[in-house]
Amino acid sequence: MMNQGLNVTNHGRQIAGRMALVAGCAALLGWIGSPDAAFAQDAAAAAPTAYRDLPYIGSRNLVWIIAQLHLLLAGFVLGVPIFAWLCEVVGWKSGDKRYDKLAKEFTKLLTSSYATTALFGGILLFLLIGFYPKLMAYLTDIFFPSFLVYCALFLVETATLYLYWYGWDAMSEGNGKKFHIFLGFLLNVFAFFIMIVPNSWATFQASPVVIAEGTDFERAWAATWNPTWWPVNIHRIIANVVLGGYICGAYAGIRYLSAKSTEERYHYDWMGYVGNFIGVFGLLPLPFAGYWLMREIYQYNQQMGITLMGGFLSWLFILQAMLIGVLFLGSNYYFWMGITHRIPGSEGQYRKPIMAMLIILLLCLAVWMTPHSLVASLEEAQKMGGTHHPLLGVFGVMSAKMTVSNLMVLVTFMSFIMYWRAGKEDTAGWAKVAKSVMGAVLVLAGLAVIVLGVWGYFVPAIIRINYFSTSQVAIVIFVMLTITPLTALLLKSAKTTTEMVWGKMPPRAGYSLVLNAVMVILLMTLMGYARSSSRVHWHVYGVMRDSSQYAFSPALGYAAALMALNTFLFCLLVAFIFWVATMGDKAKAAAGAKGSPEPGRIPAMAGGAQALDGAVADRSEHPGQV
Repeated sequence: MMNQGLNVTNHGRQIAGRMALVAGCAALLGWIGSPDAAFAQDAAAAAPTAYRDLPYIGSRNLVWIIAQLHLLLAGFVLGVPIFAWLCEVVGWKSGDKRYDKLAKEFTKLLTSSYATTALFGGILLFLLIGFYPKLMAYLTDIFFPSFLVYCALFLVETATLYLYWYGWDAMSEGNGKKFHIFLGFLLNVFAFFIMIVPNSWATFQASPVVIAEGTDFERAWAATWNPTWWPVNIHRIIANVVLGGYICGAYAGIRYLSAKSTEERYHYDWMGYVGNFIGVFGLLPLPFAGYWLMREIYQYNQQMGITLMGGFLSWLFILQAMLIGVLFLGSNYYFWMGITHRIPGSEGQYRKPIMAMLIILLLCLAVWMTPHSLVASLEEAQKMGGTHHPLLGVFGVMSAKMTVSNLMVLVTFMSFIMYWRAGKEDTAGWAKVAKSVMGAVLVLAGLAVIVLGVWGYFVPAIIRINYFSTSQVAIVIFVMLTITPLTALLLKSAKTTTEMVWGKMPPRAGYSLVLNAVMVILLMTLMGYARSSSRVHWHVYGVMRDSSQYAFSPALGYAAALMALNTFLFCLLVAFIFWVATMGDKAKAAAGAKGSPEPGRIPAMAGGAQALDGAVADRSEHPGQV
């Protein structure tokens, strides 16, 4: 027993000794490896930051607001030079100084907003680098060559704008005017490239093209030429013209409402007409450019297209229909008021056509706003037999919506043609034949659009999208390309029966111009949210996942509140720009009124005798005395 106890004791001592040896070795290894562990902790602490946040406001919300304001300002800055330059060319060719004055006033708004646009662009860049360093590092690695190109374009654009604006009066005659017009052309060329270069960065996030091999330039070019780059370029340049035209129209409307003199009312009434015409001119092809963009999105990734048009974002297109419908109604309403107030005696003549066009526009808008699936309770869905209404459900599909959108474009185009022809009488011998041809083209085109729309219900979707919808667009474009030159030729030899009277529009005309501008701004904020949210939880779709706390698409109600806020802030910025742009005019008007002689008095001649001046003044006050 004693021997067994001694054996157990010795065995315990051996185990304890081994444990002490293991513990000593572990301590030694820990002491030796402690520098490596410290280095590992330092390396973990020094790992690059992927995201930063801003308390209470949220980094995404702040970037959203600043980016939207910058894009709206950029759209205005890039759209205004197009029609400002065209107005200057028309004034130069025709010799009508009104167009040159109008072009200069458009450019004055451009110079006031250019620095603000650059300011918001710089703020946006700093916010993106600070809040999304990982994403910006990735985009910089791909697009660095285009960053250099963009900087060079911005420098030459700024220099050209300065020369164009400050050299306006100095280059008003002869070869100087030709050089000034050439500067305006260069300004638009540089502005176009300034627009399409950043478009490549944004479209790459939605439809990336990534190559692992090649030089920096080859990788940047492959990423730039992605599937949605050119559709967005075309869509955005047309949208910029629409935005610029309607904002300039709103500016004219505000100045018209506050005009003090007949000359001011005359000028700003005419300026409002030109701004509305430019907005409508861009609005007519804009739905076609949007359709092309959506088609390219579907071809690139069907899931992204379904998210936009069939998922939770599809309700945005109901809001889009409402905004576009109000825009069409507002633009046509302004044309109709122009016919009835600028052309004396035409109210009774055009009342019935105006009423017919109004009814067509309202019916088309009702169809366009009809959703495919109704928001209904369980009881309501059971009574309807599903989420689709038994009668109105047929109007919720794209075949119906494409049809009514094309009809609204046709009606708006004919409203402009009616305004164009008002107060004129055809004198050409072939006028009756031409009017018969135009009437037949319009009626047949309308019937063809409707037939293709109804037929689209009975064919596969691929045939409707690739053939029927594109045919509807081609028919509408054919109508515009046929009727416009025929009307221009007829009016070239037409006799004016009633002169157009400017400055007689009622105050609601100015309000309608402001409404159109607000609708365009809301529409651009809406579709900006739709395109960004279509990427869902991806920074770069399918390439770089969003792992931040904001890796989700905002709810529609939350997004609508931010869209309204962005619209309000942009309207405040535009109002500030308008105020700054008109300060000089008000100061000149006040100085002119102060320096003008009193009624009935003749200003004294320099170097003349005061006695003679007084005598002349006395005679002017009492013309009957000799």
